[in-house]
Amino acid sequence: MSEAYFRVESGALGPEENFLSLDDILMSHEKLPVRTETAMPRLGAFFLERSAGAETDNAVPQGLALLPRLECSGVTWFTAALTSQAQVIVTPQPPMWLGLQGSKLELPLWLAKGLFDNKRRILSVELPKIYQEGWRTVFSADANVVDLHKMGPHFYGFGSQLLHFDSPENADISQSLLQTFIGRFRRIMDSSQNAYNEDTSVLVARLDEMERGLFQTGQKGLNDFQCWEKGQASQITASNLVQNYKKRKFTDMED
Repeated sequence: MSEAYFRVESGALGPEENFLSLDDILMSHEKLPVRTETAMPRLGAFFLERSAGAETDNAVPQGLALLPRLECSGVTWFTAALTSQAQVIVTPQPPMWLGLQGSKLELPLWLAKGLFDNKRRILSVELPKIYQEGWRTVFSADANVVDLHKMGPHFYGFGSQLLHFDSPENADISQSLLQTFIGRFRRIMDSSQNAYNEDTSVLVARLDEMERGLFQTGQKGLNDFQCWEKGQASQITASNLVQNYKKRKFTDMED
């Protein structure tokens, strides 16, 4: 029976994401704090925000583009919130032209990468807290105590993509990512090799998505070994190349 979906490997640890990978698609939609370095009129037309609340008096067509929450000149502006029933709660919001230089907002990673340009200086990126020096110190002390899934389910992939923005802290970020992975790798593989026919939900709860993939690989290796040890593995057969070689050899001997 063929599988409905064949998993596509993530490319987030490289220079670009693989947009055939569901993991990379989800990772590229994580928000990144930025500050505008130039005026961007009607920037809010790119965003939709959803809320559980609604007022029936303010029904609007599905797909209405709304402004995001912005902070400008010390004032935080709130937007209308679009619900699943295409209804909005209208709250105080800035005029549509509010995209002034120095505005703070959060953009999805894919949009921030598209707008970032060292020459034009459209926007500058602020590092998320988990990649800043304070958290890097925690990782260097004991990376195993951190709940990476809670802090960011795509910790390694998202951190690798931050290197695209030419931050002066890039060298420290990349070194922290590497040392964090090295520090957590042994415990992940040890736990994956010592959990046979057990509930592993607790073991993987604190792992980011890449680490969960490693854990599953370790579990598959353990299960395959247990099947082989019990004689339940498929029978080993000679390859066609070897069989054909033997046939040719016997033919030569008969001649």
